[in-house]
Amino acid sequence: MDATFFAFVGLVIFLGILAYVKVPEMLTGALDKRANQIRNELEQAKKLREEAQQLLAEYQRKRKEAETEAASILSAAEREAAVLREDAKAKTEEYVNRRTAMAELKISQAETDAINEVRASAVDLALVAAERLIGSKVDGKVSNDLFQASLGDLKTRLN
Repeated sequence: MDATFFAFVGLVIFLGILAYVKVPEMLTGALDKRANQIRNELEQAKKLREEAQQLLAEYQRKRKEAETEAASILSAAEREAAVLREDAKAKTEEYVNRRTAMAELKISQAETDAINEVRASAVDLALVAAERLIGSKVDGKVSNDLFQASLGDLKTRLN
């Protein structure tokens, strides 16, 4: 009997002991347990990935909504600014027109006042000239006759 035979017999006995102690079942059970654990981790990873994709989609949707809302707010602000510009322009034009009309009215009033003042001065000068002319050409008797005639004329007009 050779040493290889004894080594072979020892190996068979060792494998028999291992089978008796159920080492292969323990190894397969450990491997199955590890496989189940890996399978569970893969399922959890799938679920987490799906949740992450849903969150990403939700955040992208919210971002698009926010961008749309921002664009809406910006366009509303631009429209409001345009309305305010037009309103300010209209008010400025109205103010300028009103101020121009007031200035023209003041100028017209000043012209009227100047014309009236010139007329009053002309009347005063004409009265002074007429008084001097009449005073130099009319004596007391003619003046008394003119006064009486004017007084009579006035009485007839008043009645």
